[in-house]
Amino acid sequence: MKKNVLIVGAGGVAHVTAHKCAQNNDVLGDICIASRRQHKCDAIVESIKRKNNLKDKSKKLYSRQIDAFDIPAMVKLIKETNSQIVINLGIAYINMSVLEACIQAGVAYMDTAIHEAPDKVCEDPPWYGNYEWKRKDRCKEKGITAVLGAGFDPGVVNAYCAVAVKHHFDKIDTIDIMDVNAGNHGKYFATNFDPEINLREFTKVWTWIDRKWVEEKVHKVKKVYDFPVVGKQPVYLTGHDELHSLSKYIDANSIRFWMGFGDHYINVFNVLTNVGMTSPDPVKLADGREVIPLKVLKAVLPDPLSLAPNYTGKTCIGNLVKGTKDGKEKEIFIYNVCDHAECYKEVESQAICYTAGVPPVAAAMLIANGKWDANTMVNVEELDPDPFIEILDRIGLPTEIKDTQPVAEKV
Repeated sequence: MKKNVLIVGAGGVAHVTAHKCAQNNDVLGDICIASRRQHKCDAIVESIKRKNNLKDKSKKLYSRQIDAFDIPAMVKLIKETNSQIVINLGIAYINMSVLEACIQAGVAYMDTAIHEAPDKVCEDPPWYGNYEWKRKDRCKEKGITAVLGAGFDPGVVNAYCAVAVKHHFDKIDTIDIMDVNAGNHGKYFATNFDPEINLREFTKVWTWIDRKWVEEKVHKVKKVYDFPVVGKQPVYLTGHDELHSLSKYIDANSIRFWMGFGDHYINVFNVLTNVGMTSPDPVKLADGREVIPLKVLKAVLPDPLSLAPNYTGKTCIGNLVKGTKDGKEKEIFIYNVCDHAECYKEVESQAICYTAGVPPVAAAMLIANGKWDANTMVNVEELDPDPFIEILDRIGLPTEIKDTQPVAEKV
């Protein structure tokens, strides 16, 4: 049984994951939170203590400072903390450094987002093939468990695809993954994750249609879907991490990702993009200094965790799956609804960070008890979804399944 967790990163998602690890530290053991800015780790520790979320008081909860790009330092930290499971929740640029450290240290690795190179945006698909999957053979040779994309999307939505395959369909035609935030944070403009990574997503759209990669323009394809609980919401076809593994491991004709945006968000985003503020390319100032507009924009936008106290409303994330079962057409929506105010009450966070931060804890528990201790590199859809969904139901992210197939009228 693996235990003792090292959380790398101290942002909004790490905040939630640390709280949830603390609530389940009877299974996970000691918890260390490490980041470049140790004071941010300490703030998470204080939040956990303030909410009395440390289940087993005999287990350690502490922080360390680390430069996650420094692989020898990461290996040293893993060994010093006696961590057997590393949950990487730092900026996506550090993924390969942390993964390499885990391989060298011989411990389990997990992340919630695909690796990105700072100087490359929306590379040719499949993105996992550019970095992570190149290390799969080494993980297998050393018996290293590496679970990729174990957040919500990617993560839980990948498990929803596996649930559809295992329990509901003989053949799948289309999967539409839809993520909508029907909430209000009271700010003029904000992103719910790290602004730099969040806005880099909206450079081009790679989507999987008719078993091939298709490129579309950002925010070009729109539809309105009537979601459970939150009602009719506009969603836009968007490129996203999970498509790059699902296209390989799930037998479906088309797999698309849709993100919800209101008119105000689209208008502000378009203005910022048109004046160059979302660009990741450096520009030179009059005094000769170089700056990256997107990093400047990140500096002036609200910290995602700071949105939590005043956030109202709910999120709904799910998979609309269409196919056949026993020769008959079938359509279901597998989803979760999460409440911003309830998340703040429990862990002093908002629902976007909550939905991303809870799943890696469920995955860590499954690695700890051996059910997901794969001894190789895997994406979530390759694993048995049932124990994952069961733990999520228990620790704060219940799954609902709705039959959405229209009933034929009698003639």
